[in-house]
Amino acid sequence: MNNSVRNTTRLIGAGLRALLVLTVICGVIYPLAVTGIAQALFNDKANGSEIKDRSGTVVGSSLIGQTYNLPEQNPDDPEEAAKPDLKWFQPRPSNGLGTNSVNTQYSLILSGATNRSADNGAVGGQCTKDAEEGTLCAQVVAAKEAVIADNSTPSHTVEPEDVPADAVTSSGSGLDPNISPAYAGLQVHRVAERNGLTVAQVEKLVEENTQGRTLGFMGEPRVNVLELNTALAALAKG
Repeated sequence: MNNSVRNTTRLIGAGLRALLVLTVICGVIYPLAVTGIAQALFNDKANGSEIKDRSGTVVGSSLIGQTYNLPEQNPDDPEEAAKPDLKWFQPRPSNGLGTNSVNTQYSLILSGATNRSADNGAVGGQCTKDAEEGTLCAQVVAAKEAVIADNSTPSHTVEPEDVPADAVTSSGSGLDPNISPAYAGLQVHRVAERNGLTVAQVEKLVEENTQGRTLGFMGEPRVNVLELNTALAALAKG
């Protein structure tokens, strides 16, 4: 009986010592080591890839897309959608997510896709104006018309064939912070006109903020909209 108690006590003591050692190693030493390495070698990424304006104020993260809309005239009306503020470069569409009640300040805080097939609403295998309302094709057609109307200026007309796919479709997550150089280029004339800048100035801005393929072969060239708009704000202010 006494041996049984001693064995049990010894096993409990060993278990508690193992718990204490593993807690210190896994709960204190390891997290501190990983955090220290991340802060020393990847400080920007470890802190959320924050983007700051000229004053040093954090304006967002380069990893999460933002919308650039005008204030809603009647915020209490759920049917009234915010309109894009056309002085800024616009990101990919994100209306496939709908609204969220978790964080109303950021409409994109919930990640997700429409889960509709590429031919959802297609007529004769193509997306046309006859597409049924609420289908993906109807959204794409409406988005394309809006892109053409918003980006055509008195001195520059956007043609339907100039509109790239990412201008009218949302990403799988709905949080994509990047657009293609083609979509950024399509917006240059409108942004230049709205900000009192020359087309050459804005084209240079896009070129300076265009990132190539990762390691030269992975992914596609891209433009981070938040970084581009932050640079645009600095340029417009002189």
